[in-house]
Amino acid sequence: MKHFVVFLPMLDEAKSAAYRPEHLAYLEAQRGQGRIFASGRFTDGAGGMVIYKAESLEEATAWAENDPYVLHGARRYEIHEWDMVQ
Repeated sequence: MKHFVVFLPMLDEAKSAAYRPEHLAYLEAQRGQGRIFASGRFTDGAGGMVIYKAESLEEATAWAENDPYVLHGARRYEIHEWDMVQ
């Protein structure tokens, strides 16, 4: 299993507020399927981050693209594979 960090920079604060419940429900569903290592918002309001556990970049990208924030244009996303050292 690989880790992929998804940055979700803010594009539209009003849309972000409107779609926050859908975004949180989406993350909860992903978490319930064991797909999320960690997630949270940046305290400076710049956006947030999700770390997915996936087999491939394509899989993690599909999950990021289906986030309601991304679907509705509230946030964009940037994704990177993370070589986590424990």
